Amino acid sequence: MTDTKEKILMTALHLFAREGYEAVSVSMIAAELGITKGALYKHYKNKRDIFDSIVERMYRIDAQRSQEYEVPQEKYETRPESYESVSMDSIQNYTMSQFIFWTEDDFASHFRKMLTLEQYRNAEMAELYHNCIVSGPVWYMEDIFREMIKNGVLKEADPKQLAVEFYAPFYLLVNCSDLSKDKGQWMELLRSQIECFMQCHAAGHLRKD
Repeated sequence: MTDTKEKILMTALHLFAREGYEAVSVSMIAAELGITKGALYKHYKNKRDIFDSIVERMYRIDAQRSQEYEVPQEKYETRPESYESVSMDSIQNYTMSQFIFWTEDDFASHFRKMLTLEQYRNAEMAELYHNCIVSGPVWYMEDIFREMIKNGVLKEADPKQLAVEFYAPFYLLVNCSDLSKDKGQWMELLRSQIECFMQCHAAGHLRKD
């Protein structure tokens, strides 16, 4: 991606997160960058093309991060076998890295803010918000925990309830960090919460794959 194309994408995302997607025009993006609309159109067909590129990048980053932390990249329905050997260590490391990603990474934090702002005005944004930040992660963890219960890593329990119990503190603490100068305190609370979850629900031992 060229420097100009990257600057357009990030400038647009910052504007979407501040003003809302619907309120931002191509003219506003070009003016913020100090370029003409014609120059912008050399890189993106329209505002929708920029938005689609933002979403595509987020999904690509998500897949890369899943691979890096050895958790499933695809939905359970697509590759159920990838859910069979997830370790608690992988979940802990991935979750902590996700907290840092959503709260400190410039792209991710503005993407989250954009969806949070627009979810009340745009049905597509609302669906993205839930799939990426709210219900999607709960369903994902439910599938992981169901397999862990089958494999004897976790005690018998309702996997959906476990997923809610695990993810709710993450969601809360990410939002708590937004207006806090000391994000570290929320990260340590999350770390402590995950450790308590493990101690409570581990079936006698933790597999460290």
